[in-house]
Amino acid sequence: MATNVTSAVPTEPKIVNRWVQLIAGVIAMMAIANLQYAWTLFTTPLTKSMNATLAAVQVAFAAFILCETWLVPFEGYLIDRLGPRLVIGIGGILVGLSWIGSGTAGNLHALYFWYALGGVGAGAVYGGCMGNSLKWFPDHRGMCAGFTAGAYGLGTALTVAPIAKMMKVSGYQHTFIFWGIIQGIICFAAAMLIIAPPKGWMPKGWTQASAKVRTSAYDMTYWQMLGQPSFYVIYIMMTLVAFGGLVVTAQIKPIAIFYHVDKVIVLWGLSALVVAIELDRILNGLCRPFWGWVSDHIGRENTMFIAFLAQALAVVGLLMLISHPVWFVVMTGLCFFGWGEIFSLFPSIVGDLYGRKWATTNYGVVYTAKGLASVFAGPVAAMASVKTGSWMGIFWVMIACNVVAAFLALFWLKPVAINTYQKAQEMLRLEEAAARAAS
Repeated sequence: MATNVTSAVPTEPKIVNRWVQLIAGVIAMMAIANLQYAWTLFTTPLTKSMNATLAAVQVAFAAFILCETWLVPFEGYLIDRLGPRLVIGIGGILVGLSWIGSGTAGNLHALYFWYALGGVGAGAVYGGCMGNSLKWFPDHRGMCAGFTAGAYGLGTALTVAPIAKMMKVSGYQHTFIFWGIIQGIICFAAAMLIIAPPKGWMPKGWTQASAKVRTSAYDMTYWQMLGQPSFYVIYIMMTLVAFGGLVVTAQIKPIAIFYHVDKVIVLWGLSALVVAIELDRILNGLCRPFWGWVSDHIGRENTMFIAFLAQALAVVGLLMLISHPVWFVVMTGLCFFGWGEIFSLFPSIVGDLYGRKWATTNYGVVYTAKGLASVFAGPVAAMASVKTGSWMGIFWVMIACNVVAAFLALFWLKPVAINTYQKAQEMLRLEEAAARAAS
């Protein structure tokens, strides 16, 4: 492993250790996690307070995901140009304001505005922290992207129980405001420690040729990336798998209520719903560095195949055992363990295929797939469950999406990825030849 302390070696930046950068990014990601993963706790109080349907309230979640994802390419471009500290810092402020505003919202339109604003802030933080980990750790890209993304999944595990208890005692409005202030301050403070590596920096002793996973030495712009068939395969796959995970994320409380397991006490006086959310967030966080580490050793596509099939099997198990409180907890946890890894595997393969320089922008474009999936996982899934009177059909769609994505990884992504590497090598040779001719 390389260190990034002050050194006379030109490739070593005279700045803070890169592992400190990773830790700061992890803290910032943990501070924004509640906006997505604690949302399900607020859905029922919001429907009652605003006299609205679940589908109407879930529009706020869809707006959050859309703003969190679809603006990341623009935010990523700013980060690649201006550096991560400024953009992530502003994002932290917006994250805090989002929950404070949601706590004061008196109608659905106000709720939509404030939660969408949180999406803008969360996207800036997410894109900045993830892009920075891809740039600082080309030698451990899967694992470190996994730690960064894992913090976004794991962060809520520390706060679900306190948030649920505060909501019972003080109401959802006070809970929104209290945690909004805390999350905004923590995220902003972490952002002040985050900087990008200097141009041309590489870890000491590491080269593309020495990497276990094939890594491109050519930095493609987002426009060049859009010209590669591999991008579209990646985008389709991420949309498919993100759908299933977002259904469980956004709808776990309504699902638990539907199957009458939400209030059953299963552990230490906690209900099956609260324990499930705690376990889900823990496994959602742990799976990201785990699968990222696996992918650093056996390749991204092979890991995707295994993980996506595991997710499909977990949903089958959930479908069969969902009415049993303990199994509801276990199987939803396994569902999260099988889907959260997309947030380490996809950014890693984007860095592998399209280079480091524009990694934040490029992954930002791919990350919009999550926004597309959220439309179907949020309000559409809620409306479908009401119309059919069951969640069974939605579960089967989730299973199909994961199986299709698993086989796409092996039989479509792998060959087109090889082609992208070859094209990148040719682009690099042409660029170097042009530079020599110009000199």
